[in-house]
Amino acid sequence: MVEPMLVLERTGSILKLTLNRPPLNILNIPMLQELNRALERVDADVHIVLLQSGVERAFSAGAEVGDHMPERVEEMLAQLHRAIVKLWEMDALSIAVVRGYCLGGGMELAVSCDLILAGESARFGQPEIRLGCFPPVAAVWLPRLIGPHRATEVIVTGKTFTAREAETMGLVARVLPDDEVAAAVEGLLDELSRKSPIGLKFAKRALRYGRSLDPITALRAVERLYLDELMATEDAREGIRAFLEKREPVWTGR
Repeated sequence: MVEPMLVLERTGSILKLTLNRPPLNILNIPMLQELNRALERVDADVHIVLLQSGVERAFSAGAEVGDHMPERVEEMLAQLHRAIVKLWEMDALSIAVVRGYCLGGGMELAVSCDLILAGESARFGQPEIRLGCFPPVAAVWLPRLIGPHRATEVIVTGKTFTAREAETMGLVARVLPDDEVAAAVEGLLDELSRKSPIGLKFAKRALRYGRSLDPITALRAVERLYLDELMATEDAREGIRAFLEKREPVWTGR
């Protein structure tokens, strides 16, 4: 029996997607197609998407080099970028868990998530320049995440950097010893599951405005989101009442 290249596990409002193509989770077109099918199943009842690896040595060492050939490169990029746009645009909060190699398209996939937790073994890099290419998503996204000068260094040198260096850059939210990552992930999932799901949804949307719009336009958009949509929800009213009444809120997700 052939093992699936992507393993799905749904528990309540949490969807775990595990990349599973040993030895390094190289992203070929069929694997990206599987990932897109899984992301299309993310509905309003999914509040958190966890993207992780079932392979010990890598989160993903990048896209299949053979899929960069002229007859396949357009389809490969379309599938990868489709997954990344879905991660950007969906209301569910996305978390990447990275240990081992996280390179090329694999790094682009990870940094497109809302949060990255990394083990100390994680190694990040965009080595495309060594093949005479450049990483399209990283060229757009990294200047916004880590600034234009550091992004230029990452892309034009193609060098690999450690989890701690990624944390210093601001790419990684938290770095832990590898044997503590699983517990930290479960702790974070537990913490987030106790938050208002609609509050998380609107927080992600506000952050997306902040990243993609100029500051004045973003502030106006976020203000309308807060007043017209968030404050019309039952959870927002419940959160304020619970605080004033000195009790734990009871979220309904509405």
